[in-house]
Amino acid sequence: MRVAVFTEPHRGASYDDQLRFARLAEQGGYDGFFRADHYQSMGDEPGLPGPTDAWLTLAALARETSRIRLGTLVSSATFRLPGPLAVMVAQVDQMSGGRVELGIGAGWYAREHLSYGIPFPDTRERFDRLAEQLDVITGLWRTPLGETFSYTGEHYQLADAPALPKPVQTPGPPVIIGGRGARRTPELAARYADEFNMPFTSVEQTGAAYERVREAAERVGRAESGRGALLFSAGIVVAIGRTDAQAQRRAAPLHAKSALPPENPVVGSPGQLVDRIGEFAKLGTERVHLRLTDLTDLDHLELIAAEVLPQLNGSR
Repeated sequence: MRVAVFTEPHRGASYDDQLRFARLAEQGGYDGFFRADHYQSMGDEPGLPGPTDAWLTLAALARETSRIRLGTLVSSATFRLPGPLAVMVAQVDQMSGGRVELGIGAGWYAREHLSYGIPFPDTRERFDRLAEQLDVITGLWRTPLGETFSYTGEHYQLADAPALPKPVQTPGPPVIIGGRGARRTPELAARYADEFNMPFTSVEQTGAAYERVREAAERVGRAESGRGALLFSAGIVVAIGRTDAQAQRRAAPLHAKSALPPENPVVGSPGQLVDRIGEFAKLGTERVHLRLTDLTDLDHLELIAAEVLPQLNGSR
């Protein structure tokens, strides 16, 4: 089981906070450091000192770490044009020596779009744009050196793009698609993703989502396309401690009012987290993303590294 940490810097974290956290995660044996791509807090917290751009942050972390995987869960297709995003991710992949992963979604949080002047079309158009972005991004990465890439879609048109720079990973950095959508999300994951992630819900709901994606993969003939098997992952909200009081203190922010859908956190002991990960493993989960709310709580990160990771075969 591969174990990554997932962070939400928009709740309130500086670049230095993220750097300390990523370095300690690398030292502790975690597989990856992933961060949300948001420009505004979703609850009542002020989010001080303010948002940090996801890809600017990951570019810096690429030069300050050496082993840990780096990526987004997930970048919003409304935030960036696909051509520049392909360039950005390819460059960070070069800067990291081939350790970057692109989690990308349609976008959903209307408030941050309004706050920062970002257009926010309806759900159907956002998913249409996401599908075209995936065509463009993967098409640019896979274009052979010396050739150009053109694309004509409803929302994006590219003419004779040089398709540079090239990422280190071939045919490109892994693409992660996830979410609770029952129709378009499974189809997009089946067509474009290297990893499908079900975020922060129950084992039962996660299993149902995996089945929808597997069925979509059969419909689109993924096995015959040569794309390879999808990796299935799950997000787990975590608040554990050496004592119940410590776990409950870490769980306190989870009770704050939020725009997020209901979640299914693990609140308790390291053993309870090991058990939950085991339940996900029985579904075919190969990677878990542990959401740790407080990036200044380095003891939480170290506790999991010391008492959970050693119990998971292949996590270190």
